Amino acid sequence: MPIEARVFIAALGFRVFSALVAFLVAVTFPAYQNQGFTVYGHEHLFWDPFARYDAGWYHGIASQGYLYGAGGRNNLAFFPVYPLLMRAGGTLLGGRQEDYYFAGIVISWLAFAAAMTVLYRLALLDLPRPTAIRAVMFTAAFPFAYFFGMVYSESVFLLTLALATYTLRTRRWLAAAISGAVMTATRVTGVMALPGLAYVAWRAAQDRPAQVRAAAAMAASLAGIGIYCAFNYRVSGSPFAWYDAITFWGYHPGGDPFGGVLGLLRALVVRPYRFLATERMAPYDTLNALAALTALALLPVIWRRFNLGYALIVLAGLLLPLSSGQFEGLGRYCSVQFPIAFALASFTGEVRQHVLLVGSAILYAICLALFVTVHPLF
Repeated sequence: MPIEARVFIAALGFRVFSALVAFLVAVTFPAYQNQGFTVYGHEHLFWDPFARYDAGWYHGIASQGYLYGAGGRNNLAFFPVYPLLMRAGGTLLGGRQEDYYFAGIVISWLAFAAAMTVLYRLALLDLPRPTAIRAVMFTAAFPFAYFFGMVYSESVFLLTLALATYTLRTRRWLAAAISGAVMTATRVTGVMALPGLAYVAWRAAQDRPAQVRAAAAMAASLAGIGIYCAFNYRVSGSPFAWYDAITFWGYHPGGDPFGGVLGLLRALVVRPYRFLATERMAPYDTLNALAALTALALLPVIWRRFNLGYALIVLAGLLLPLSSGQFEGLGRYCSVQFPIAFALASFTGEVRQHVLLVGSAILYAICLALFVTVHPLF
């Protein structure tokens, strides 16, 4: 059996194992709060852990479409690729409430397994086979990688980002254009990955015709968000209604990208116990911020051991959330930045690798348990 097939199967097996862990958490620990919706319309301790927080918004788009309402939160904040795939899958399954959730789970799992396969092939361009396999393992066991198995768009975004990078590096320009366009229509941070991908494309293009094709592929990548902006204009009169919707969640990009995390670090150093034990969001903010700080600390390693394009992908992917004044979601944004896992896998020393991987897996289990029990870690 080809190793790519084994990676795909192992990735699905990991998702099954994570689902069983989530079920054990759900039947053992009480929910922190009532999130207001369930998969079936009544409690189900196995299926409900897949559908937390934003899953309800994706379900609403899949089952009812986009609904614009001026002056408040609306579902235009959620880019269309994942919920439209849910809509197609849910309709095929029968169109009941739970069918759209089931479709979301299937899409997330298959996209995750496919992404692991692509990442393995991508890692082989720079790393020996054992290290490439470790890179896949670090991606799967990243503390916030549990989102790849939930009704969230992270697995689809990771797949499209990995495909865009791999096809650019291997000079498959049409495939790169399609992957890039789907990526920018999956999450807004897809646009932020384009400068890094442009550098990857420039390095891959070895002559003038290839450079023209690479430039065309990068330009075509804007089609995804461009089409979604056109849709926003049609339903709201503004091509950036999705951005206005995002701001109603308290996200205001453009601020100091490092002030918030530095302030949190200061609190951890000066008054760690009082900060973590008495402030409600402190434990969750700390987990999110530490993921982002780890990513930033690895930037020189990523640049030196791989290329500037990979470093730009990570940096640009974090600038928006870091500058928004919010900690929530930082870990989730880091989970899709595959160069982080590549850098971790590239460190030498068997003991060091075991410590890093086991530590990451322990944090994965903790974060998964918090998410399943509806703690504000999203």
